[in-house]
Amino acid sequence: MKAKVKKFDSVKYMREQREKLSEKLANMTKEEIVAYFKRKRLENTVKPSA
Repeated sequence: MKAKVKKFDSVKYMREQREKLSEKLANMTKEEIVAYFKRKRLENTVKPSA
């Protein structure tokens, strides 16, 4: 039985992304955080093609 080679560490990636987001949001007010996520939702919406 061969050992699997891990090409992508999803847990490490998730922790890195969470840390980046925490740094961005640390100095924002509640209103700024809400506005940030509203803006991100509009930017990153994946629309299905017809």
